[in-house]
Amino acid sequence: MIGFYFFLLFDWLVMLLPHSWRKKLFFTLASIAHLLAHKRNRIIQANINFAFQDTLNHAEKKEIEHYCYQNLALNLLQVMENRRNRAEELAKHVTFENREMVDLYLSQNRPIIFISAHHGNWEIGAASLAALITPITSIYKGLDNDAFNPYLLEARTRHRLNLVEKNGAIKHLARALKNNQCVSLLIDQSSNAKSGIKADFFNHPTYHTSAAAQLSRKYNAPIIALYIDTDDEENYTIRFEEPIEVKGDDEQAIIDATQRQVDDLEKVIRDNPKFWFWCHKRWKSEYQEIYSAR
Repeated sequence: MIGFYFFLLFDWLVMLLPHSWRKKLFFTLASIAHLLAHKRNRIIQANINFAFQDTLNHAEKKEIEHYCYQNLALNLLQVMENRRNRAEELAKHVTFENREMVDLYLSQNRPIIFISAHHGNWEIGAASLAALITPITSIYKGLDNDAFNPYLLEARTRHRLNLVEKNGAIKHLARALKNNQCVSLLIDQSSNAKSGIKADFFNHPTYHTSAAAQLSRKYNAPIIALYIDTDDEENYTIRFEEPIEVKGDDEQAIIDATQRQVDDLEKVIRDNPKFWFWCHKRWKSEYQEIYSAR
């Protein structure tokens, strides 16, 4: 608890600074973390090597590694800012691509299953989607330190995000869809045989959540992926991908829809790999050996 009070003091001091100073401060902290986190750096390199094999040179791999920490720092800063900002402030920094497709579904009173990943500034992406387009029900996983959970919940629910606990979350998402409300899922985390199905991800059969496809079929809801890009870490483009609708009644329809999601995610990562969350053990369920010496 004492650590949380120090964090609140840090939060208060940081928010007294101009935004440009906050950003420089967090980039400095990210660089320090990068220098000290040797074990995490090895996990990042294991993931990059496993995904890209020999197609990236050493400098490119180190650039991705370094930016992982910068991107995490930007997301933490965004959480702090989201506790205070308003929808109008988000709108100044966010542009939507293919929004007309989303607006058409909403005008038809159809629920949408939005999917995304820990890619780019996912905190501004989630807040902007909910604040500027439609309220969202999403899954929330509590932090290991319970003292920080109310802080995080305050930041995320401020912008019309309804968060439900990860345990038992599917029933809450199902209830929202049944009531023609939109939901969102992050689809890039490690899965397993119990909660996912295998799809090819970077040419490796990998367990991947099929929740979006299952919900899409049951509630006739299109799956729309959104991904966030930026050139300056100040202004962001949120791009909506083409919708995926699950029509078949057999298991193959679920497999095909899940593979399409994975294919879209992989393309986004390949196009700009530094934005993805490389520092978690994405392949631990299937290929634990790539982390065994790390």
